[in-house]
Amino acid sequence: MSKSVDAAVIGAGCFGAWTAYHLQRAGKKVFLVDAYGPANSRASSGGESRVIRMGYGHDEIYTRWAMRALTLWQEFFRHTDEQLFYRTGVLWMAHDEDAYVTATLATLQSSGVEVERLSRQELLRRYPQIDFGPVTWAVFEPESGVLMARRAVQRVVQEAIRGGLHYLHETIRTPVGPNGNARLDSIETSGGEHIFADSFVFACGPWLPKLFPELLRDLIHPTRQEVFFFGTPAGHHGFAPPLMPVWLDFQEQIYTIPDLEGRGFKVAIDRHGPVCDPDQMERVVTSDGLREVREYLARRVPAMKDAPVLETRVCQYENTSNGDFLIDRHPSFQNVWLVGGGSGHGFKHGPVLGEYVAAQVAGDGGPIEPRFTLAAKEKVHKRAIF
Repeated sequence: MSKSVDAAVIGAGCFGAWTAYHLQRAGKKVFLVDAYGPANSRASSGGESRVIRMGYGHDEIYTRWAMRALTLWQEFFRHTDEQLFYRTGVLWMAHDEDAYVTATLATLQSSGVEVERLSRQELLRRYPQIDFGPVTWAVFEPESGVLMARRAVQRVVQEAIRGGLHYLHETIRTPVGPNGNARLDSIETSGGEHIFADSFVFACGPWLPKLFPELLRDLIHPTRQEVFFFGTPAGHHGFAPPLMPVWLDFQEQIYTIPDLEGRGFKVAIDRHGPVCDPDQMERVVTSDGLREVREYLARRVPAMKDAPVLETRVCQYENTSNGDFLIDRHPSFQNVWLVGGGSGHGFKHGPVLGEYVAAQVAGDGGPIEPRFTLAAKEKVHKRAIF
């Protein structure tokens, strides 16, 4: 059995779903393939919530992509009449001399993003439920917030299917072929089915180095990341919007998301965890991880000191050497694109990344951004993009 399409996209996470959606909207006949299903629990896109913020230090390219992405997310939600974005605002906590947050403020201002610089006095007045400790000032993005990740990705896939996209729940074998600038004719599923396409996009997140081990195993490293949801005090509204924003505390390498839809106050350690296998990893949090976030809550949010754990999650980042995305052709196949390296900050960019990749596949996307190329990826990991 075989099928022939204009483009086959392998991976139905945020990057793959949006790429397939844009290709389908451009009139292409598209196959979307995933081994576990759109935004499944093993996927980096499979969590309940993800932050969308504009700030990126000096990295204006990601600020402008995030601005475009937020517009596209909101347009999509209006089109589908489903609200999966919460405008909570995003608060960047800063210490006296904080080069990254200072650069973030300057880039947001020069890019036209609505932003406020808050003094410690303003922080204490606005957020009395937070103990700011050594934090002396902050940057606030009032238009940013939270995307309900799993449901949003599944909705993107549903809309693409309504528009004519073909979805296949299957695993695929690693494509093999000659070295050089050849073309890939087809991919084979584990069930023996062949999918023929003019172009192939592998947007497999943490599975990319498993599918292409010789090329990517030293360039993309999936790491294990723990997430905790804590129960808020009964009748207390101070841990949900509009009284509580998302906040980012890079000095502590912690981020939080307010209580949304009654799921609890989310706390996660942003520091890279141990390298993991997305297929076989046991997704049970550690006692050390829980201890660390409880110690943080006791210091920063006294009312949550003894809060019960409502839910836990273990997901993964798929990290490139510095955090830049990977968007490039496979060196052996001129019609094969490798798309990934979300590096823990990629989810928000899904719509604009999909738009960018679809244009590249169609041949009218212009030169590839040098930072996204394979040539820019190194084996020594020095995280620079947050």
